[in-house]
Amino acid sequence: MSALKSVLLAIEHASLHRDESAKAVARVERSLGFARDQMAQLKGYAADTDARWTGSAARGLSLELVRHQYQFMDRLQQAIGLQSGVLANTARQLELAKTNLLQAEIRLSGLNQILKARQAAVLSLQRRREQRQTDEFAAMQYARNRALPMSGEKHDN
Repeated sequence: MSALKSVLLAIEHASLHRDESAKAVARVERSLGFARDQMAQLKGYAADTDARWTGSAARGLSLELVRHQYQFMDRLQQAIGLQSGVLANTARQLELAKTNLLQAEIRLSGLNQILKARQAAVLSLQRRREQRQTDEFAAMQYARNRALPMSGEKHDN
């Protein structure tokens, strides 16, 4: 029974690890969604700003205003580039978290198979013991029944 207890303890630990891995995957998926939303906002803002700038370019604008607009758009493109890096990093984190979850699930599955095998072995041993006891009891009954007529006692059947 202690062999089963150790496997059950390992299964409990593996289940906790699997659950934590699943929570980590969910956290990283939320982070990835947030990063995608931010990227969409940045790109949308850049497109809107560019559209407004193109519409107002027909009017005569000062050189200083044009320079500021180009600087602003350059910084916005830098922000989009940084956000692309955040997206790529978060995607890598998600893949790693999913790999860890898969490994935890595989380990838990393996431990469950070990538990089933050990339970089957314990059950088989128990059945053999019960069969041995039944055989011994039957042999003793047979011996008693055979001994009764020899001893001269009468046995009513």
